[in-house]
Amino acid sequence: MLDLMLLRRDPERVRRAAARRPAGADFVDEVVRLDTKLRAAITSVEQLKAEKNALTQAISKAADRTAEAQRLKPQIAALDARIVEAGAPIPELERQIDAILADVPNLLDDSVPDGAGPDNNVVLRVSGPPPAFGFAPKPHWELGEALGIVDFERAAKLAGSRFAVLRGAGARLSRGLIDFFLNRAIERGYTEIVPTYLVNRKTMWSTGQLTKFADAMFADTDSDLFLIPTAEVPLTALHGDEILPGENLPLKYTAYSPCFRKEAGAAGKDTRGLIRLHQFEKVELVWLTEPAQSFDALESLTRDAESLLSELGLPHRVVALCSADVGFNAAKTYDVEVWLPGQNHYREISSCSNCTDFQARRAQIRFRREAKAKPEMVHTLNGSGLAVGRTLVAILENYQQEDGSIRVPEALVPFVGFDVIASPGPA
Repeated sequence: MLDLMLLRRDPERVRRAAARRPAGADFVDEVVRLDTKLRAAITSVEQLKAEKNALTQAISKAADRTAEAQRLKPQIAALDARIVEAGAPIPELERQIDAILADVPNLLDDSVPDGAGPDNNVVLRVSGPPPAFGFAPKPHWELGEALGIVDFERAAKLAGSRFAVLRGAGARLSRGLIDFFLNRAIERGYTEIVPTYLVNRKTMWSTGQLTKFADAMFADTDSDLFLIPTAEVPLTALHGDEILPGENLPLKYTAYSPCFRKEAGAAGKDTRGLIRLHQFEKVELVWLTEPAQSFDALESLTRDAESLLSELGLPHRVVALCSADVGFNAAKTYDVEVWLPGQNHYREISSCSNCTDFQARRAQIRFRREAKAKPEMVHTLNGSGLAVGRTLVAILENYQQEDGSIRVPEALVPFVGFDVIASPGPA
């Protein structure tokens, strides 16, 4: 959520930054109008309360307090009524302002490139050339089904479209990737968390998932609990309503989790394979930092995600998202994209974002630089380290052999116990 104080101090800065997003800056004038009325009402209440306090002090100083209280009683009663009347609009004005700001995305950092869509994203660096094949590479769904390690037909029988069942070497490869990702995160100083996979409405709202993305969530209406769309949600909200010691920052958390989303992509897009499913798995990386360190932290977080692809020998690149492509919560985002030869293009495998104080303001996650210092908002960052299914896709397509077998990346062999997937599993 945007800082109302920033909007009060510098509405033109907010207007310029908001105008860079597709949603635009129309909200600024309305919030300023409502806030002007709100501050006027608050000022009136404060002035009336000051008048009342002056009368009560006069009573306390009077020689005959009882007589003075009786004399001033009508004036105090009148002031009480006026205070109630002057303060009556305040809750509704606050509600209207909060309702508007709740649907306003984060302000973009000045370093974010302008652009109207994905074609305007900026490639920052490329690592590793795409593999050269002496045959036409196949897409992962053909490879996985031929080897009997991915079963879409039976998944559809269990749950419908956009689900997959992994079996045998496919399941072991997935589990090995999870262990590999968590192991490397811990080596890089992250604390592993096993979070809840169901969270309450407050948690979803505090991390910016509600109300903007409500239609994309799986929820139980009786308990008002939501299946998490990513472990970013519980990891970020872990310290909600807390004031952290500044010396403890940064906090770096990692967690494996299944993830659940209804909106699996535009109609007709990525309907085959493992790319866009309603249920998928990720290892998530989350940072809580001091504001001055957050953009340096974004570079480190992105390098952490990249290093996994480098160790697995998967060609990839890092892209700075343009103004139209940066997500609702983020001030700046780098996408790490992996090369998929079976589809002949790069595909996002990790999205690393600095959300500045946007989520922290919603969740009320603060820190103190010193014991008696005024609390300040932390900055929150998140990224996939990595998406398990998409990494599995990348391994199948980049390490495929002409006979349909799959070589396992050397770094992953200790985590799966085999170095090749060579023969079909049982039907």
